[in-house]
Amino acid sequence: MGVSTVLNRGRNGVRPAAQTMSLSAHLFELRRRLMVCVGAFGAAMVIAYMLYGQVLSFLERPYCSSIARGGACALYVTGPLDAFAVRMNVTAYGALILSSPVIFYELWRFVTPGLRANERRYALPFVFALSLLFASGSFVAWMTFPHVMVFLHGVGGPGIRDIFAPDRYIGLICSLMGIFGLTFEFPALLVALEIAGVLTPVALARFRRSAIVAIVVLSAVITPSSDPFSMLAMAVPMLVFYEASIVIGKILERRRGALGKF
Repeated sequence: MGVSTVLNRGRNGVRPAAQTMSLSAHLFELRRRLMVCVGAFGAAMVIAYMLYGQVLSFLERPYCSSIARGGACALYVTGPLDAFAVRMNVTAYGALILSSPVIFYELWRFVTPGLRANERRYALPFVFALSLLFASGSFVAWMTFPHVMVFLHGVGGPGIRDIFAPDRYIGLICSLMGIFGLTFEFPALLVALEIAGVLTPVALARFRRSAIVAIVVLSAVITPSSDPFSMLAMAVPMLVFYEASIVIGKILERRRGALGKF
């Protein structure tokens, strides 16, 4: 089968088998997936720009709730273009969240030619799980952030008064939400490796102690606020997810044994 045939079939919506695709066909497929992701992100940018006020209020709420009653809840800009830069940053963060289901789906569809046909049926559940876990991780970070702010308010001592620039504050909370969202994808990655046969529940159980140490150390290192609340809020769910991945892997193995396949 020639490259032109493969490309024509790709344009007509019929995806060729992975083993018949040449390098040019793979690059064409990658470009098409990237264009869909960019289009989804652009459309999400328009929506997030129109919802800027609601998104900014949502991001400010942890900061405002950490201030003692009667205190001023305000972020201060020092340059004429800073407010516009804040709006564009908030819009970009919001667009990334809104477009993440499409991005996850396109990523999964790009790798599915390398999977067996009976493994591809996990595509939609996998995309749904990734999106739900990312949103859950971001929400946990948002719920934890008031405690982070109280810690950061007091760590400098009573003689230090806080005046926050919005770009630094929003950068911190969005970084925390993004890191939590990505780390909450951990169980989906483990389950995907179990489905592909790279990992087994027995192997995960055998390395449980090492995994606990690695998760705690990683949580302490990658949290941008470097506070104990964020570390615990990240480490505890990841430990639970690790155990859940072992249980899910055992269930999948039983189904494989009962049906002879996935």
